[in-house]
Amino acid sequence: MSVSPQFGSLIPSQTQALLSTNYLQFNSAAGGGTFAQQYLPEIYEAEVERYGNRTLSGFLRMVGAEMPMTSDQVIWSEQNRLHVSYDGVSQSSIFPGTTSRIAINPGAAAGVSNVISLNDTVVVLDPVTGLEAKGVVTDTVVGAAGTIVVQPFSNVNLEDQGFSLTGLKVFVYGSTYAKGSDTALAAQARISIEPVLTQYSNSPIIIRNQYVVSGSDMAQIGWVEVATEDGTSGYLWYLKAESETRLRFEDYLEMSMIESEYDQSQGAGEVARPGTQGLFSAIETRGNVEVGFTAAAGLDEFDNILKNLDTQGAIEENMLFLQRQTSLDFDDMLAGISGGFAGGTAFGLFENSEEMALNLGFSGFRRGSYDFYKTDWKYLNDASTRGGLTGISSVEGVLVPAGTSTVYDQILGTNIRRPFLHVRYRASQSDDRRMKSWLTGSAGGAYTSTLDAMEVNFLSERCLVTQAANNFVLFKGI
Repeated sequence: MSVSPQFGSLIPSQTQALLSTNYLQFNSAAGGGTFAQQYLPEIYEAEVERYGNRTLSGFLRMVGAEMPMTSDQVIWSEQNRLHVSYDGVSQSSIFPGTTSRIAINPGAAAGVSNVISLNDTVVVLDPVTGLEAKGVVTDTVVGAAGTIVVQPFSNVNLEDQGFSLTGLKVFVYGSTYAKGSDTALAAQARISIEPVLTQYSNSPIIIRNQYVVSGSDMAQIGWVEVATEDGTSGYLWYLKAESETRLRFEDYLEMSMIESEYDQSQGAGEVARPGTQGLFSAIETRGNVEVGFTAAAGLDEFDNILKNLDTQGAIEENMLFLQRQTSLDFDDMLAGISGGFAGGTAFGLFENSEEMALNLGFSGFRRGSYDFYKTDWKYLNDASTRGGLTGISSVEGVLVPAGTSTVYDQILGTNIRRPFLHVRYRASQSDDRRMKSWLTGSAGGAYTSTLDAMEVNFLSERCLVTQAANNFVLFKGI
């Protein structure tokens, strides 16, 4: 009886010789099957972490805070400037001699009124010619598009001095009265200035995600050794995917607060989905944008940023979160002016300790009256998000003030200090929507429906409050 080749078998031979019918071939099914059909391969149980730490969140935990709220909207007020100043002023010399009539805000937006009083002393600046003049107000008209008459102290008409007819700046620096004057008289009555607060608001969005595994897949166990970014470790099978879904959702919570914009695309009859204003949108709308920061002109450009910060809140300590190239540009800029500090880092900001600065992950430097703490922002470097992009006008970094503001908290009933950047999430005594997760289905311990699967659900409702956005700077590419 002859032996026919069978799957996984060898044809015997009377002599000890290598024949095509009696040894294993690696790449062919002939002669007893392939290598993989005869022996199991050597399998590494542990995953290889080829991308390192893949999570992107952490930015808001470093610069802000999270606080509950119970409403569909959060509203805050921001102070306007204290002193009286007008830009874009035009003048027409309709009075002969030494007076020049200056029209305040002609054709300006509604609600902008003249509040400069009689006998106020003012400075008139011309940004075009660089000229300036000082004088006293001898006549004034209250209200929108109101006018004042300025008597220059130099006794020379503004137009004769070479001032432009438009684009002037006027601000009040004091007043001057004659002896025995009475401001109660109608002719000398002062204009009462009422403070005007600017209000901003934001609304939370609902963020959801879900992971589903069927009951059959839960019963077909294939172990793999994992060590994930959230501390999960050991041998898992379907729970590995659940763990990564949770990590992805936690990143979405922060990325939504960074990238979100108001949704203006909805048509009539669609479900309301107003969106929310994220960090980038808030800075572009109410803050400062620096385009094309490079090492070549880094110091001059950076000094221009400082000069602009001087006109804003002038917050002393600021944090720089940068993508790789912009961070290198800062290093190159600092290397030329650091005076021997290693890598442009002024260790004095960290008790003069190099180890402390490096352990914190920041390098610090001081320019003018400002302290800056610089670090890389992984979100801008990761290839799965904004990393690796060149030649486009993408975000390259952000400057965040390290200050706080005092506000009245309606929940606590007291004044508290909050960072300029913080997250508000919906929560009450009955439901906390900061980070909800629950199981549905009929597998894995859930018995809520007839679905032959386990559904892991994630939900959050939150928004970002960007207060005093005029102190933030967004770095963008060309």
